[in-house]
Amino acid sequence: MRVGLTSPCFQRSNTVDSVTQVLLGASIGVAVMGRRVALWKSVLWGGVAGLLPDLDVLLDHGDPILNMVRHRAETHALLLLALFAFPMAWVVSRVHRQPQLYGRWWWAIMLALVTHPLLDLMTIYGTQVFQPFTDEAYGLGSMFIIDPVYSLPLLCGVVAALRVRTVGRALAINGWALVFSTAYLAWSALGQAWVTQHARQSLQAQGVSSQQLLVTPAPLTTLLWRVVAIDGEHFHEGFYSVFDGRRAIRFVAHERGGALAAQHADHPQLQRLARFTDGFLKVQRNSENLVVTDLRMGQEPDYVFAFDIGMPLQPGQAHPTAVQKSRRMDVGPGLKWLGQRIMGLDLPPPGHPGK
Repeated sequence: MRVGLTSPCFQRSNTVDSVTQVLLGASIGVAVMGRRVALWKSVLWGGVAGLLPDLDVLLDHGDPILNMVRHRAETHALLLLALFAFPMAWVVSRVHRQPQLYGRWWWAIMLALVTHPLLDLMTIYGTQVFQPFTDEAYGLGSMFIIDPVYSLPLLCGVVAALRVRTVGRALAINGWALVFSTAYLAWSALGQAWVTQHARQSLQAQGVSSQQLLVTPAPLTTLLWRVVAIDGEHFHEGFYSVFDGRRAIRFVAHERGGALAAQHADHPQLQRLARFTDGFLKVQRNSENLVVTDLRMGQEPDYVFAFDIGMPLQPGQAHPTAVQKSRRMDVGPGLKWLGQRIMGLDLPPPGHPGK
């Protein structure tokens, strides 16, 4: 295993996500430690604990697909993080010459560590929280990886802890920030459940028999949701805004390459991605090579995770190293469409076949 960097697209999104995790850890550190220590100490060590699980992004497993599926693995395991909190709390309590606060530091650091994967569970990526017992990746998918409505209150709480001179007021601001952010997570789960029900009704009304259904928020918001329904050789993509009311979701069908995937089902890279994405993928040919795309993160035709896995394998042939083929929507047109679609205008995204 070599130390290195994964794709630039992955690094940028992971960096912003890690900032949110640092803020969450710092906020929890302040809430747990309270007046027992200087608030800057709680911010510092809570933030460090909140960041630590994401350092696995620096590990290069030698293949971009392995880098994808091995991210959020052992370093995001709830049991392992809780155990790691014991030596980390011991070091922190000794560094500040407060051994009597070891137990309290353990609680602060443990909560900052384990809330990291718990927050990751709210996204669709997939987090292996039950390592080392299973490598199954779980994800609710009710939160986008970056959401300012969640992160900004935490930032306010941490800034208050560092800048507000009255300790009681700083703790109150930080506490309310945590309450608001946690309530926002609950809202995202309820919103996802409502959109899922509405999507099923829309699919049924349009005569689409969905085998699998995916409902995730659009970038930066829980006011707009992306819906993907798998139906044999096709996947159907649609969007629903909370301002759409009872209007049925308009779905657009796209080729999924189901027959091509079945034809090469024994390809180890394809098997690995099919398991990690729970089947939400499409398979295409690029000349003689196979290209596999994770349908969960992105929207047609722009996806974060698409991989060229080479030519179909012959019996006994080793598979080549995959090549990541990320494609992102232009920021300007994308944000313009996002704002218009949130307000209820039923417009296809930029670059979409229906545009």
